Amino acid sequence: MNVVYFLSVVVLLCNVTTVAGVFIYLLSISGTTSQLWKDVTKPIERHALQILLLISTAATLGSLYFSEILGFTPCKLCWSQRIFMYPMPILSLTSLYKKTKDIFFYTLVMGLLGVIISGYHYLLQQNVTPSLFCEGPGSQISCGEIYFKYFGYITIPWMSFSAFLIIASVSWLMIKRKNNY
Repeated sequence: MNVVYFLSVVVLLCNVTTVAGVFIYLLSISGTTSQLWKDVTKPIERHALQILLLISTAATLGSLYFSEILGFTPCKLCWSQRIFMYPMPILSLTSLYKKTKDIFFYTLVMGLLGVIISGYHYLLQQNVTPSLFCEGPGSQISCGEIYFKYFGYITIPWMSFSAFLIIASVSWLMIKRKNNY
């Protein structure tokens, strides 16, 4: 099995899990399954830093694999996403080492900015929106370039979007939990 296909399968599984989580959350705010929501979020809350470390490290190493091993040239939007992803493994590891949980506001902000940039990038690839940032001098590659597409929708910007969405969601959950106590 090639690495890109494996990463795409992992992203697909993460997407299914995220959609299920959103569905359970929506049911819980209607009062239908509030205990199920608590049961689902308890392990996430207990291992939030490890989840952030795992997701951000996988995303960072994945982006380096695409550019340094496979030779995919990052576009301007890819570099913008890297700016917000690359510090996260270091922040998460430092927070784990120091046994502190005060990084969630920062990871939420970086995650949301990453969601916006990668979401725009994905829409650009799908020809839904025009390019505002990728044309002109200094552009070595088009931001609309699609190096691969698995399962009909998984591309590099979608992988990035998925990682940022999980990071933002876990961070939001931890901030919400902290504010409820």
